[in-house]
Amino acid sequence: MKKILLFSFLFFLIPAIIVNLFIRDDEIKFEYHENMIVRIKRTSGEIEEVPFEQYIVGVLAGEMPVDFELEALKAQAVAARSYAINKMQENVKNNYDLVDTVNNQVYFDLNYLKNAWGKNYDEKINKLKTAVIQTNGEYLDYNGQVVYAFFFSTSIGMTENSEEIFNNKLPYLRSVTSLWDRDVSPVYTDGISYSLKDFYSKLNLHYSDTLKVETISTTSTGRIKKIKINGVVLDGNVVQSKLGLRSNYFTITNTNNQIRITTKGYGHGVGMSQYGALGMAKAGYNYEDILKHYYQGTKIKKI
Repeated sequence: MKKILLFSFLFFLIPAIIVNLFIRDDEIKFEYHENMIVRIKRTSGEIEEVPFEQYIVGVLAGEMPVDFELEALKAQAVAARSYAINKMQENVKNNYDLVDTVNNQVYFDLNYLKNAWGKNYDEKINKLKTAVIQTNGEYLDYNGQVVYAFFFSTSIGMTENSEEIFNNKLPYLRSVTSLWDRDVSPVYTDGISYSLKDFYSKLNLHYSDTLKVETISTTSTGRIKKIKINGVVLDGNVVQSKLGLRSNYFTITNTNNQIRITTKGYGHGVGMSQYGALGMAKAGYNYEDILKHYYQGTKIKKI
């Protein structure tokens, strides 16, 4: 009888233990036995010291939607880690390593995320922490050097050679196809309209009833480097910035003094396309496949 009771007790207890082990609603906790510290200059001007892997969690929250596939988030974690290591090496003699904005990598601290996510905080933060834990300490290497792992939102169907955007040729930042963006990115194509008067005003050009647009030079994928508008030569990036466009791949049309600018892609186009990574993950690629595609000839190494 005792054996029957013991067996019955274990029969109900063991599944409960398994459930508690593998299904959790509370926040995953990192245990820091030994860790690098990142010095972040916050928007407020305060310099905050954060454990390195916790910093990567905050960058994932700031740089990639949490509902992305886990493999895309893992690729982003490795890219963000690689970028951060380079900045830390560059700024070792300065009083901070990175800023928390798009000038480096957007970073959100846990208190901000608790307020922003409310009752969904545990679920979302655990997903990000899982991506970080499963890539713990991993970064991208090219011939013994940590990779400058640039990334951006959405490609135009191709990424860019680094020297065509940043004037610095890096062998692992080569133009590659990125056809997945078209199917998954909500901003693969976009557009904005201006009156003719507002169009000239934003570009600091003299008003004219006529508009003549001529493309002077482009990157190898068609992004505008130089454009001539009514005889004035302008930098494509300057036009993008002044008109508030998502990318420097654009066309300008004039219909009855209404200017329509149509864009493709979002961001500078160098390195990993985040929506391309999402598309690859949905197609069954893992994070290593994603990274090797966008960062040519690199290897994943561990700190």
